[in-house]
Amino acid sequence: MTRTERTEPSTTAGEQAMLTGWLEFHPETLELKCAGLTDEQLRERSVPPSGISLLGLVRHMAEVERGWFRDVFAGEDVRTLYCEEDRDGDFHVTDQDTWSDARTAWQTEIARARELVAGRSLDDVAAGTTRSGRAFNLRWIMTHMIEEYARHNGHADLVRERIDGATGE
Repeated sequence: MTRTERTEPSTTAGEQAMLTGWLEFHPETLELKCAGLTDEQLRERSVPPSGISLLGLVRHMAEVERGWFRDVFAGEDVRTLYCEEDRDGDFHVTDQDTWSDARTAWQTEIARARELVAGRSLDDVAAGTTRSGRAFNLRWIMTHMIEEYARHNGHADLVRERIDGATGE
């Protein structure tokens, strides 16, 4: 099932609730940008010379959720979903890749990420590190995830408009 509405973030919440609200809003926004399209349309690379597709953006965000929350924050030793052999494998969709599979993987990663941060303090430092060896607290990770979604939702606007003319917020 594809979303038809978004949860509007509070304008008066405290910091943690505000960040959480934006981390609900942005994935819902990306899902809305994919709504009503066929698998073929979702795989379309409609903004040449870029190879970005809506399906690739969804797969990328599944990887990003998995990487920052499971691997870095929780310190889980998880493999990538799409990028083991190709660093940009999340973006390199094929004719066999489907919305159903990509959405399921993405929603699974979102749900796991939200489980991992429930009840945690924004000051909690991640159990894992990135390749650079830097440590991050939950506040930084959540803020970065909002930035990541916002940037890619902008890309999704352009891709979707080129597919069928649909625009949105």
